[in-house]
Amino acid sequence: MKITGETLIPAPQQAVWQALNDPAILRQSIPGCESLEQTSDHSFKAIVSSRIGPIAARFSGNVKLSDLDPPNSYTLTGEGTGGAAGAAKGVAKVRLEPGEGGTRLLYDVDAQITGKLAQIGSRVVEAAAKMLAGQFFDRFGKAVVGAAAPGAPLPAKPVSMGIPVWVWLLGAAAVIGGLALIFYAI
Repeated sequence: MKITGETLIPAPQQAVWQALNDPAILRQSIPGCESLEQTSDHSFKAIVSSRIGPIAARFSGNVKLSDLDPPNSYTLTGEGTGGAAGAAKGVAKVRLEPGEGGTRLLYDVDAQITGKLAQIGSRVVEAAAKMLAGQFFDRFGKAVVGAAAPGAPLPAKPVSMGIPVWVWLLGAAAVIGGLALIFYAI
């Protein structure tokens, strides 16, 4: 399954990049995120509860970042499992570009799903992915704008996280979203 999209975040590119690398912002932005933990410099694990069509599950997954080009792009490779609900693995490429009124966040995701999620059909899974992505980007945009407000501190040091796109992919496609982020994200 391939999912592509973009969204405009009304903040400067550096602020968006820093937010994509801030675990606190990601946790509050990812629908159903229970935990998000860094396991090495460029590896993370997450637990996300989600509902896709008639299937509700708690997904556990891992993601690895590569091709990092701060503050412009990175690649997320992840896999996750939701027990009997199914499993997924995928790759997400995330890019940030200047846009009128903020920063354009573009993503290309290629995911494979198995189990009950694969049985319910790609239309249902894609609809859920779009819904979760919309929720993530709405929350993420509000968090970034709040963090970028005058006088509000931004994260002191980016940690190259980017989970949002992969995590929403994980939750939406039995996941990425990031994934982060997602990853989701962002």
